[in-house]
Amino acid sequence: MLSDPYRAKQLKSFIARLGLTHDSQVNWDLLDRALTHPSYSPEHNYEQLEFVGDAVIRLVAGEFLFEQFADASEGELTAIRSILVSDRTLSTIADGYGLDRFLNIAPSAVKDPTGEESRRAAAFEAVLGALYLSTHTFSLIRPWLDSHLMTHTDEVRSDPAYQNYKGALQGLTQERYQQLPEYRTTEIAQVHGDRERFEAEVWLLDQCWGRGKGHSKKAAEQVAAQIAYEAFQEKFN
Repeated sequence: MLSDPYRAKQLKSFIARLGLTHDSQVNWDLLDRALTHPSYSPEHNYEQLEFVGDAVIRLVAGEFLFEQFADASEGELTAIRSILVSDRTLSTIADGYGLDRFLNIAPSAVKDPTGEESRRAAAFEAVLGALYLSTHTFSLIRPWLDSHLMTHTDEVRSDPAYQNYKGALQGLTQERYQQLPEYRTTEIAQVHGDRERFEAEVWLLDQCWGRGKGHSKKAAEQVAAQIAYEAFQEKFN
């Protein structure tokens, strides 16, 4: 257990929010690192655990979708998974648990609101990495995360623009601006076992409205279009 009683109490409180008990097989030092921003400690922070957690959330989401939607096509599962593991979704889930309250971070970094979503998503991935490395199983993750994955999956599948976000987005931008969105797609460096080879951005009026990754250019653009479409809906509804 950590030597700082206050920090130990904080981490136990966070674990309780996840629905886990204080005597769960949590590596508390790893969890402390997962909830420490690089601005707070250049040496003891979440960056390496974020790397692990990125792989963990992709595998957990893939396993979950395979179990729940075994009859869906690979393309459909890939599209849904890309949304589930996006910064926007992960940040939303993390915010529901009040993750920011437990994150050690320098005041200067807190003052940067532009990085809030990505910062929260990165810390959340690090938490998943810490929980996985505590047992090398998903026993500390899936009992509380599955319900969130189902909720977000249901939202995606019930959206009338589902799997045709590019068409839906085009309709919105033509109606409001008489312009078509621009897609900027690049091939990204490969990590062993990672099939998401492309990253796409959606631009309109000199602003990026959405980013997404996919195993093909089309899949990446569809994910980026979905995020942009939702951003437009939120802005103008």
